Amino acid sequence: MVTPVARKEAAGLIQNELGLSERRSCRVLGIGRSLLQYVPRPDRNAALRARLKELAEARRRFGSPRLHVLLKREGWAVNHKRVERLYRQEGLSLRRKRRRKQASHLRVVLPSSTRINERWSMDFVTDSLTNGRHFRSLTIVDDHSRESVAIEADFSLTGERVVRVLERLSQTRGLPHTITVDNGPEFAGKALDAWAYQNHIKLHFIRPGKPVENAYIESFNGRYRDECLNENLFRTMDEARVVIEAWRRDYNCHRPHSSLGNLTPEEYANQDRVRQPEPRNPNLQVA
Repeated sequence: MVTPVARKEAAGLIQNELGLSERRSCRVLGIGRSLLQYVPRPDRNAALRARLKELAEARRRFGSPRLHVLLKREGWAVNHKRVERLYRQEGLSLRRKRRRKQASHLRVVLPSSTRINERWSMDFVTDSLTNGRHFRSLTIVDDHSRESVAIEADFSLTGERVVRVLERLSQTRGLPHTITVDNGPEFAGKALDAWAYQNHIKLHFIRPGKPVENAYIESFNGRYRDECLNENLFRTMDEARVVIEAWRRDYNCHRPHSSLGNLTPEEYANQDRVRQPEPRNPNLQVA
């Protein structure tokens, strides 16, 4: 009986069961009579509370700060402290898994990318269908705008398939100066090496066992797994591709990114294009 509501209910129970007066029941419980006579005011946060619950249900892996950004983008004039209080009252807090402590390692700070299409990062993420069959996703991120350039999902993704994806992107978006990758066989094989040489693109390989050196794609993959792969069940490969592409578009167009000043990657990219028009890759030779 810690909360005032619980104490009020206990006083009413004593009066009904034992026939005590209001004054006597309050004395037994050690509470003031004003507590029983208090009429609660209407909840002025009812609409905000309802909208917060709707957003939390739609974005189940978003915490209070990011939900606050979404509310502000919708026009709610509310500060982060009220959102945090309502977030806790509604029991919406995320449960985060504690990671096992590891020995300290050297932190390698990547040089900052200064414009769109200057440097991309690529990696693979593995998941499975409901029948247990595994599939892989090739994820590609622009390090400057944090845009998800592409997510290619299939049961098998070879070096030749990676090249085809990059060729497709060259027709719709253009190509970067540098691509950061790990030492997997798809990236270190002849197919990607020959394609990069022909297109005058530098492949930057991180050191083996040092995923922190590819921090941009590792961060994106964490969001991708947490907000997309872990939140959905895929019965077929076609269904997985549809859901993954819908999430990628939502990530680029609607999900606020804290490192971009709570802009979406698309908004940040559009602003950056206005500030500094994208130059042509100087490594490419004009025929």
